[in-house]
Amino acid sequence: MPKQKTVEIIPDERIFGRIFYIRGEKVMFDRDIAELYNVKTKELNKAVKRNIERFPEDFMFQLTKSESDMFLRFQNGTLENGGRGKYAKYLPYVFTEQGVAMLSAVLKSRRAIEVSIQIVRVFIKMRKLLATHKDLRDKIEKMEKENKENFKVIFKVISKLMVTNPEKGESKVVGFTDKKRK
Repeated sequence: MPKQKTVEIIPDERIFGRIFYIRGEKVMFDRDIAELYNVKTKELNKAVKRNIERFPEDFMFQLTKSESDMFLRFQNGTLENGGRGKYAKYLPYVFTEQGVAMLSAVLKSRRAIEVSIQIVRVFIKMRKLLATHKDLRDKIEKMEKENKENFKVIFKVISKLMVTNPEKGESKVVGFTDKKRK
């Protein structure tokens, strides 16, 4: 059996940077996926339309004009569309994690399959990372609630240590000072 040619690896950061949060979903733009697959966006969208029954709205949806304009500005700093003019010729489609997985069944190239697997793995890493951050945030909030009174005491002590005389515009700082620097 001949050895299969390996597809070049795409850095995860390159994929992370192309995942956006739109309408409560983590999604990727059709043009970004097409670029990763080394196909034209038009070809990707034609393949999807030929197999539209595989892409319900929770797998893929089309952005509104205002959403599209906002995200194009965010990505490019202006309302550009790949140098093809000021306005997009069509409203872009975005794909959820499930939609990306389904693309590998529609685009049958070896690269599309391997890139889809890698993209899905990045979505999974992202989900784990967000879950970890949520756990950390919850722990910090719990500590704040449990130690609220302790923090009040600390701030009272600090304020007593800082002796100020607003009439003279003076403040006395308590602590070590280097007399040689004065």
